[in-house]
Amino acid sequence: MGRRSDALRKGDLREQALLDAAEALLAHTSLENLTVEAIAQKAGISRASLYFYFGNKHEVLAALVERTMRTIRTYADVTEQQGSVPPVEAMERAVRATEQVWREHSTVMRAAVEYAALHPVIGNAWSETVERFARTMTHVLRRAGLPDGDDPGSAQALADALCWMTERTFYRAAGAPDEDLGRASATVIEVWRKVMTA
Repeated sequence: MGRRSDALRKGDLREQALLDAAEALLAHTSLENLTVEAIAQKAGISRASLYFYFGNKHEVLAALVERTMRTIRTYADVTEQQGSVPPVEAMERAVRATEQVWREHSTVMRAAVEYAALHPVIGNAWSETVERFARTMTHVLRRAGLPDGDDPGSAQALADALCWMTERTFYRAAGAPDEDLGRASATVIEVWRKVMTA
């Protein structure tokens, strides 16, 4: 049993090393130019070993996106559990947490946006995460006094629109020459605040 768990642990470490290598390479290589050979070499394993974990570079990217999306979903869960925190403060914490993920994983986040339409697995992981965050923020908006319902001014409709606006704002900021995520975050918070306190 001990030998089997050691082998599983070693396999997990190799898989994480491959994902870390792919993320590092994406900082200066497009997905089109990224190769399984480069990922394997950077991770310090053979190309054949990479194929034990992933069928191709798109599967590597999908797993990398999923790993990053888990971080965002965790932040959404934390926001949802902060029912005693005033709604505007909960919103600010959520936006700052999103900024932090973009700051730490901007190459993955940008790749997820850019390849979502081309690769269904990536697109689904990305959409599900934004929608998960929108559900959380719907609760925050309701606590701020916005109404339930289906109309354009409802908490759900506004949370959906604002979450996708947030995604696009951070995407653009992460790709700008000055990569001013702090300013993007402040602007997004201002928009959310105006909706919540109107």
